[in-house]
Amino acid sequence: MAAWNFGRDVMDRWAAERPDAAALYVVAPDGSARTVSFRAFSETTGRLAGRLRAAGLRPGDRVLVVLGKDPGFWSTMVALIKLGVVPMPGTTQLTAKDLRYRLEAAEATGMIALAEVAARVPEEVAGRLRLRWTVGGPPPAGWVAADLWPAEGPVDPGHPTDETDPCLIYFTSGTTGYPKMVLHQQSYPRGHRITGVEWIGLQPGDLHWNLSDTGWAKAAWSSLFGPWMAGATVLVDPLVGKFEARPMLDLLAAHPVTSLCAAPTVYRLVVQEDLARWRFPHLRSAVGAGEPLNPEVIEAFRRGTGLTIRDGYGQTETVLLVGNRPGMPVKPGAMGLPAPGFDVDVIDEEGRRLPPGREGDIAVWLGDGRPEGLFVEYWKDPAETARRHRGGWYLTGDRAVRDEDGYLWFVGRADDVIISAGYRIGPFEVESALVEHPAVVEAAVVSSPDPVRGAIVKAFVVLRPDVSPSAELVRALQEHVRRVTAPYKYPRAIEFVSDLPKTISGKIRRVELREREWGGRPGAGPATG
Repeated sequence: MAAWNFGRDVMDRWAAERPDAAALYVVAPDGSARTVSFRAFSETTGRLAGRLRAAGLRPGDRVLVVLGKDPGFWSTMVALIKLGVVPMPGTTQLTAKDLRYRLEAAEATGMIALAEVAARVPEEVAGRLRLRWTVGGPPPAGWVAADLWPAEGPVDPGHPTDETDPCLIYFTSGTTGYPKMVLHQQSYPRGHRITGVEWIGLQPGDLHWNLSDTGWAKAAWSSLFGPWMAGATVLVDPLVGKFEARPMLDLLAAHPVTSLCAAPTVYRLVVQEDLARWRFPHLRSAVGAGEPLNPEVIEAFRRGTGLTIRDGYGQTETVLLVGNRPGMPVKPGAMGLPAPGFDVDVIDEEGRRLPPGREGDIAVWLGDGRPEGLFVEYWKDPAETARRHRGGWYLTGDRAVRDEDGYLWFVGRADDVIISAGYRIGPFEVESALVEHPAVVEAAVVSSPDPVRGAIVKAFVVLRPDVSPSAELVRALQEHVRRVTAPYKYPRAIEFVSDLPKTISGKIRRVELREREWGGRPGAGPATG
């Protein structure tokens, strides 16, 4: 047991040691930028903590935070953590049903949100909240317009939290049931030193840009704890709505960004552009996370920028677990090597380590205790927490193969793996082969029912704008996959679509496509065998 708090022991420390260094670099919609120093940020979050305490919040209270890319997200998160209050970030796309579930399941005390999101909260649910604060427009009835950047007032010293006290809750969805509440303790932000320093490679003075929405756990990784554990500056961008590559590239070229983090979807769209039109003189590092990056996308980005995207792997439940760290040889398509401090391996159903080349479950060895950065539990769900453990291992729910050099190669979610005529087929390998074809922008692969094989491989394919669907193209894509993977892996059905269903973080929602194919019939659930 030891006292520790991210707001006090990291942000206030930087304010004392490097008061004038920039904590935030905020880009306005018109392209102008302003910086917020560590000293100013520390004082602001102290004042905000005082106002939150005065509003009735107490250590252990849970507050839903839905602020999108409003700069107030950063001050709010740190102020709540300073007080020992547990923030629960959410995306701006949450529906009334989503909001009700989160507020009721967590027995939330308050909510701080964009006014347009607050307006979706059912009145009877909002009425039970002690704190109802909004920004970004007139507040709905019963809510209060808040100043999340107070320039005056006393600075609250915060609550003396222990490293094992609750710090943060994220909601994470599986293929069935309601989202699970992932509970992290106060030491979790400290664990992100691995993410920010060991993987992204950040250091004081760097300007890091993570494109993810603040409601996704990747924001904790790369917009909050990782960069600030390294003393780097976090860029806050004004880009909202559906992603477009050109505005993103314009911003990247116009500002002194040294480090970039984005979802694979972003990189897939970026490499469709003529990257020679832009120059990025400050950029020295690019990483990807959320799902594996296709080797051909990595190569296209390298040709256009001279930089190799370094893939990383982890979960809402963890910090970085596996990654391609700075200076190590990158095998395009591989997740990389286990992160320092983590014993990550591929195991069988008995909890035994598998030899190279054998597919199995990705697991983290717990040894005598929980590695720093691993979640505490699925709050209020002991059965699901127990299901994630096997003989001293934590199961990630993903499957992979380890090669002779120790690199891990992603196969798919355990419930995404397709079993067809007795063959086990990972969707990512088929998707990667399809994206390698010059006609294809994106692809998602799922199982589809078949009376003979039980299931077949079906691909949903997004084509380049100048390519038209045809039976000839279907045959060409099938033959291409046969040639670059194996004959039994090719998609026996291909459907051309304008876009793919994705989460706010850019991950392809294969579960939605799979359910569309199976329509509730047996076979739509987790793969076994």
